Amino acid sequence: MPIDTLLSRLERVRPSGPDCWMARCPAHEDRGPSLSVRETDDGRVLVHCFAGCDVSDVLVAIGLSLSDLFPEKIGEHAAPERRPFPAADILRSISFECLVVATSGRTLLYREPFTEQDQERLMLAVERIQAAVDISMVRHG
Repeated sequence: MPIDTLLSRLERVRPSGPDCWMARCPAHEDRGPSLSVRETDDGRVLVHCFAGCDVSDVLVAIGLSLSDLFPEKIGEHAAPERRPFPAADILRSISFECLVVATSGRTLLYREPFTEQDQERLMLAVERIQAAVDISMVRHG
């Protein structure tokens, strides 16, 4: 979405620097401009209301969605995606989920009662372990 589309839906827009603007926030009764808008070098649009309005509320008020703030494809020179969790946290999580799997295996091996809740928890453990593998980008085989 071009920045002009966003700016055209706002009131009292004025430049505040290179690729930066201030405008009235459409999500609350704004007497003076409290909404900051900035276009980054890679085409993303950053929106911040200094009165504390949530970005989604601002966008709904002008008929846009969060995806409208991002270009369809971010350029090759964009910063690499940061891992969402530290590796140590992922390993701790896997360790606990492996304990759930081991306990389930022992229960099944000794033919002890295995409830529907136990089955659901085992499947959750498997899903979480797979999610950790996916996050790590480890490939099978």
